[in-house]
Amino acid sequence: MRRLLVVCGAALLVLAGCSDGQVERSDNANQAGYIAGDGTISIYDPAERDAAPDFAGELLDGGDFRLADSVGDVVVLNVWGSWCPPCRKEAPDLQASYEALEPEGVQFVGVNVRDPGTRAPQQFEDEFGITYPSIYDPRADALLAFRDTIPPAAIPSTLVIDREGRIAARILGPIGETSLTDIVSEIAAEAPAAEGTAETPTSGGRTIHETESILSSARHRTADSRRLPAPSHQAVVDGPPG
Repeated sequence: MRRLLVVCGAALLVLAGCSDGQVERSDNANQAGYIAGDGTISIYDPAERDAAPDFAGELLDGGDFRLADSVGDVVVLNVWGSWCPPCRKEAPDLQASYEALEPEGVQFVGVNVRDPGTRAPQQFEDEFGITYPSIYDPRADALLAFRDTIPPAAIPSTLVIDREGRIAARILGPIGETSLTDIVSEIAAEAPAAEGTAETPTSGGRTIHETESILSSARHRTADSRRLPAPSHQAVVDGPPG
């Protein structure tokens, strides 16, 4: 069985400062108190998945997004900031993965945080040719919906929501196209639970099985997803900055 690679954290909303894998603190007041993610990948068995919260927000280009309206599709939520170098690095990979996965009934939605205005994130999307929508959430108010489930805990950070509206995977830090496409494809290919036999979470919503590598039992993985960092603790904050 393939489960959690490694996770150390709390059920409070955590937003960590952007990094390419090294824990850092930023001297920029706009990102003060944020800690970097370490590339941790967590994948949950269907029986161990928490229901995603009622997450919603206003889109950068106008209109609104509500996660509950997307039940039946797999939804990839990526937390990013235009000021974050690893976000810039992974942006082309996210777009390529989106283009590959969209025909499988997969939606991508960005969640832009810590940008004081919309101009910079819109320029970011133009520069990298991002065609999927993003919620504008500068104070991470919308992301607080996840604080009692499995919160995004880094910038960048990615959550994968399955077709039944449950949190199926979390990635802390940047991820490459092949790894993300592989993870999401497996979730998209899952057979739906038969009516009346839906699996329910255990141990308060999820059971965590630690392994040395999430990829050790996977049949098909490429080089960018074969090595992942050792366990490390995640620092937490109580919510968006004041």
